[in-house]
Formats: sequence, structure tokens, C-alpha cells
Amino acid sequence: MASQILPLELIDRCIGSRIWVIMKNDREFTGTLLGFDDFVNMVLEDVTEYETTPQGKKKKTSLAQTLLNGNNICMLIPGSAGPEET
Repeated sequence: MASQILPLELIDRCIGSRIWVIMKNDREFTGTLLGFDDFVNMVLEDVTEYETTPQGKKKKTSLAQTLLNGNNICMLIPGSAGPEET
């Protein structure tokens, strides 16, 4: 029987590693996960933000650190370099 892991346990295992976060508002972030809370608010460092413009182009911004609101997170992809990898 395969062991099961809870979502917050998986996120906890990702601390210190790269993660790709897809948000509700046509934004995506990649960075190193520094920490999170019970509401899945996340702190990332060495961040790249990808914003999809109304014309369908991706705008890329580099940030030293950012705080993401857990209410706006749609999907987390552990160990991924983000949209440039796909």
C-alpha cells in the first residue's frame, strides 16, 4: 500500500527548494520556498514573476523576495523551473 501525504506536509518538504506557483490572476511565480503558514501564504526568494498581458504575451520580472497570498494560489509544482521549462 502506498503511503499518503497531506498537502501541507508536501509543501513543508518543499521548503528550501524551487517551486512553481500558478495564481488565479494570470500570474505565475518561480522561486525558492522559504516558508508558509496554515493559510498557505508563501514567502519565496530569488523569484521570477511571469504575468500574461491582455495581448497574450508573458512579461517577466525578477524579485529578490515576495509574499504570495494563499487565497490566490491555484496550483503548486514542486521542483519546477516554471513556464520556461515547459
